[in-house]
Amino acid sequence: MILILGVTGSGKSRLAFDLAENIGAEIISIDSMKVYRRMDIGTAKPPKAARERIKYHLIDVIEPSNSFSVGLFLELAYAAIRQIESSKKPIIAVGGTALYIKALLYGLFEGPGTDEQIRSRLGQQAEDKGLEYLYQELKKIDSIAAKRIHPNDRKRIVRALEVYEITGKPISSLQEQFEAEKSIHNWNIIGLRREKAVENKQINARVKKMIDAGLVEEVKSLLAEDKPLSQQARCAIGYAEIIEYLNGRINLDDAIELVKRNTRRLAKNQRTWFKTFKNVNWVDIEQDKSPEEISGQVKSLIANGKG
Repeated sequence: MILILGVTGSGKSRLAFDLAENIGAEIISIDSMKVYRRMDIGTAKPPKAARERIKYHLIDVIEPSNSFSVGLFLELAYAAIRQIESSKKPIIAVGGTALYIKALLYGLFEGPGTDEQIRSRLGQQAEDKGLEYLYQELKKIDSIAAKRIHPNDRKRIVRALEVYEITGKPISSLQEQFEAEKSIHNWNIIGLRREKAVENKQINARVKKMIDAGLVEEVKSLLAEDKPLSQQARCAIGYAEIIEYLNGRINLDDAIELVKRNTRRLAKNQRTWFKTFKNVNWVDIEQDKSPEEISGQVKSLIANGKG
């Protein structure tokens, strides 16, 4: 069981495909947006040709009008693991959604129950004083959680503040108590990383490629569907910014720059999350290293028992 992680655009999907072909494995996607049907370009799904050669799980499993959760991800992921194991094939999991990876490795931290009165009050504060106010309040009581949560992630900011009011303890401390020393399953974890400047260059090129491939047309098509996009789907990086453009609030050049900026911020958050993961065999990727060379390096790691 091999798990490949890395920031967006790090080359992990290509590596997973190469390894799967080499060892006859099936792939489990760990991505909160690849689960949505018809959201293809902006989520960088594997091309059709790749999916005809290798079986992928947890891609195109839900309509864009529906919401998706870490709990549902785990349910589907465990079912996929059982299915692949029953066919006696190796398993490769790959992705960059840190919360999902953490849940797969260590289980799901549910935390205390909800308190609708507290949640309603916090939601009203977000409306009256702005989300930035709540984020600053979170930084005061739980700086660790604040570093992990994006300033625009209203749901998680409200939840962290709610947990603190219910328990009197920061949510980060409760999560740390929950973490197990070892993974639930026996994963060999491979992490890909590059110099930050190289990663940023890769991200900018990736966004341009998405625009050239027809991201704007894809978003138009999704917005024209009978059922509206769920809030979760609308907020996906690449889609949220193009929706702003299509609604006439910004021009296309500004939308593209926002996609690049927000993707770079996502990569920064991913790096922060990944530093907390245990037993990761990190592979430092040089700027000019080809996918074939990366694959060969990782294969050697696995063959030598280091991956």
